[in-house]
Amino acid sequence: MMLKTAESRRRTEQHDAGGRTPDEAARRSGPITEPKHMRRYILVVGALIALAVGVTFGIMTWNNPADTGSRPWWLIVEMRRDSLITIAVVAVCHAVSTVAFQTAVNNRILTPGIMGFGSLYTVIQTSAVFLLGVGGASALVGVGPFLLQMAAMVVFATVLYTWLLGGKFSNIHIMLLVGVVIGGVLGSLSNFMQRMLTPSEFDVLQARLFGNISNARVDYLPYAIPIVVAVVALLWVRSNTLNVIALGKTNALNLGISYKRELIIIMALVSLLVATATALTGPMMFLGFLAATLAYQFGDTYSHRMLFPLAVLFAYTILAGSYFVLRHIWDAGGAVTIIVELIGGLVFLIVLMRKGRL
Repeated sequence: MMLKTAESRRRTEQHDAGGRTPDEAARRSGPITEPKHMRRYILVVGALIALAVGVTFGIMTWNNPADTGSRPWWLIVEMRRDSLITIAVVAVCHAVSTVAFQTAVNNRILTPGIMGFGSLYTVIQTSAVFLLGVGGASALVGVGPFLLQMAAMVVFATVLYTWLLGGKFSNIHIMLLVGVVIGGVLGSLSNFMQRMLTPSEFDVLQARLFGNISNARVDYLPYAIPIVVAVVALLWVRSNTLNVIALGKTNALNLGISYKRELIIIMALVSLLVATATALTGPMMFLGFLAATLAYQFGDTYSHRMLFPLAVLFAYTILAGSYFVLRHIWDAGGAVTIIVELIGGLVFLIVLMRKGRL
């Protein structure tokens, strides 16, 4: 009897006022479920920051032919700095837009590229070369053409979203199917015009169609950076709304979210980011998917305020690492899609085969 009483007292002491054991008391609902979860998140973020700093330092200093610290050495570092700023802008655009887009469509495989941004960019570039010859590629270089390309993609996406999501037959799946069809039509039109080009014109065009850091110019950045900062800030403010939208349309409506209005706003912001990145360096289909997938895997949280920074760090590390390998080891220029699309495509197939569905 005394042993039973002592055992009962010991069990009572092991429970808190709510009747929970210490392990149960340490767990809680929220974006971080337990201390171990927080430690893992901080460890992943710290490792990514260390990798990002290491790759950045490598790009800035690797194979710099001038004497360290001399004026020519610093001039070369400044030239490479511009490429790093471009990489950072593109990484932020693709990472944030993909996470927000996948939340809006409630699918972690689809990406904004399915809406035909890459195909529209290809049509614009191909049309210029088709109509103006080799000089058409040069005609699209400069701040004016950059802003016009970006505006064309944003208008295209905004009209599509407003029409399909604002009508009485509004359906996110119909919008995605229409995006796929439009992308296929634009791709066919581009292929037709490319077959009419001379070999020299086709060669010049292909250099523009690859996602290439060298496509971006320094004079684009003062216009691209404020747009990206403003859009990312708006999406950051809407993080809690995105958390609710991730629960699905029915739950979001029950919790007081104006689902259709928020969806159109999020899609418009996503289109701005994707249009900026595409007009800056060209299409990169799998960069955002790869960064978002890794963020979901290693972040293991629903909070967009934790997913956004993690996805950006993954995107920057992948893009900067690819640029470093191609530019400074293989001497293959800045066509980073060679590595990004290869790795991203493999990850996409692995995820698709594991899930067994879109």
